[in-house]
Amino acid sequence: MKAFQLTALTFTALALAALPAGCDSRHGYSDAEAESEAVARTFEGSPPIRAVATTGMVADIVANVGGEHVVVEALMGEGTDPHSYRPSPGDVKKLASPRTHIVFFNGLHLEGKMIEALEQLSRQKLVVAVTDGVPRALLRAPPEFQNQYDPHVWFDLSLWVKCVEKVRDVLVRFDPPRADDYRANTRRYVAALVELDEVVRREIASIPEERRTLVTAHDAFGYFGRAYGIEVLGVQGISTDSEAGVRRINTLVDLIVKRRIKAVFVESSVSEANIRALVEGCRARGHEIRVGGQLFSDAMGSPGTPEGTYLGMVSHNVRTIVEALK
Repeated sequence: MKAFQLTALTFTALALAALPAGCDSRHGYSDAEAESEAVARTFEGSPPIRAVATTGMVADIVANVGGEHVVVEALMGEGTDPHSYRPSPGDVKKLASPRTHIVFFNGLHLEGKMIEALEQLSRQKLVVAVTDGVPRALLRAPPEFQNQYDPHVWFDLSLWVKCVEKVRDVLVRFDPPRADDYRANTRRYVAALVELDEVVRREIASIPEERRTLVTAHDAFGYFGRAYGIEVLGVQGISTDSEAGVRRINTLVDLIVKRRIKAVFVESSVSEANIRALVEGCRARGHEIRVGGQLFSDAMGSPGTPEGTYLGMVSHNVRTIVEALK
């Protein structure tokens, strides 16, 4: 593995660079070329491979595919908003350390404040965007996302399977002696994802069609709505850096009152303020609406809990939505 050359000070400056959300290209940073070069340097040490992942969802993939051969640590824990996340000095040290063999991140500008840092790091070690495994034709790019792709692909389990396969392919090339294990781990994990995908479809279909409207704090559930047949309305846009204006809140209040929607949802990694404003606005119009529960959107739950895994997070969200709307 090529030695890491950037100084800690230089890398810290890059990592803490304040990039406004939505400022880069439609595709966001993709490390495909750097990955192609770096992966040629196969793992020559003794297991485990040491990996760092940005989000808990990405770390969950790496842990399941890597199994006993990979130790992975997530930078962002429960309640952390990846759109506005800035790495701490300790995080910078982990990323830059020669002991870290691979860095996995979501991509599609989810980690908006880290793009330049990841691009610089990719010149020295293997840095992988898991969403590079998803064909661009399958990504959402609504006009309101300002010429960007929606990065929240984990809410469509069929697309998340492609991200799992991306991690598998990288580990197989990087560590050929254990390729069979990575393939077997992937088959088991993908089978669980496919089974859950079928459960989600049945559960959402059980909600009466006229009640299938999901109002959340920010526009993170677009893939979920497209995949499982439920209308999704977010107060904020694709990034939590965007401001939810009075006009947007009033528009949603009008819609909620008109449709007599009974529940809205807060998110674990986003302030509740805008959802509370919706509730108060509806009450002022004579319509009582309740908070249907907390959803996990951009971060999973506490480690050691069911919601601290990707499968558990999705299951919790579906139960919460169905119970509140059905």
